[in-house]
Amino acid sequence: MDTVTRNKTIKLIGINEAEIRTSILDLIDNEDVKIEIKPFDAKTYIILSADADTEEAAKDLIKPVSKEIKRRFGKYIYSTKEKITLEMSVVNLLEKNELTISTAESCTGGLLAGRLINVPGVSDVYKEGFITYTNKAKRKTLGVNKSTLKKYGAVSEQTAKEMAVGAALAADTDISISVTGIAGPDGGTNEKPVGLVYVGVCIKDIVHVEKFRFSGDRANVREQTVISALGLLRKCILEHFS
Repeated sequence: MDTVTRNKTIKLIGINEAEIRTSILDLIDNEDVKIEIKPFDAKTYIILSADADTEEAAKDLIKPVSKEIKRRFGKYIYSTKEKITLEMSVVNLLEKNELTISTAESCTGGLLAGRLINVPGVSDVYKEGFITYTNKAKRKTLGVNKSTLKKYGAVSEQTAKEMAVGAALAADTDISISVTGIAGPDGGTNEKPVGLVYVGVCIKDIVHVEKFRFSGDRANVREQTVISALGLLRKCILEHFS
């Protein structure tokens, strides 16, 4: 009889390959289920596969391993379904909690808004987006203080925070997310290298800002920024509303 191979993909955000590998060393020794850890941009996939005489038998081999992985990495798992993307999971969380959102972007230039707007039904939660590429735009549109920009620069925790607050106020949303960074290939310094990005999330007047360091070319940095921003947004919603 021919054997049947069954696969299951568990999608994670906010935890890296090394941390995952360390946490599941005991499971990797499982002879019945092959476990592959695959970094994918700023996300990581755990792919489980098993061979058996029937599809049902292969599923039964995977089930306990999958259950244990979900127990260990629960908050980092955004989907176990092939067709559910990170942005879909974020929009679903916004809908579930009846939250509206706005975006304020510098280095990503609308990519983050575009990713959210790719999701059908997002009009129930997404209200407005701001692309504030220059310092003048950040001041005029989002109310970022001139003194903040002068003292800390456009790429800073302080500017990301003020951008997020400004977007929430301007669009009158429950949540806003801001992005400011250096996508390259030019513009980097020793103090602020190419790939340095700050993402701010404002939820109910509380602002959380995270610093990221990405590598790769301009397109790569921007793509990783969008994914990491969605990951941080998801994390903040779960912390505040679940």
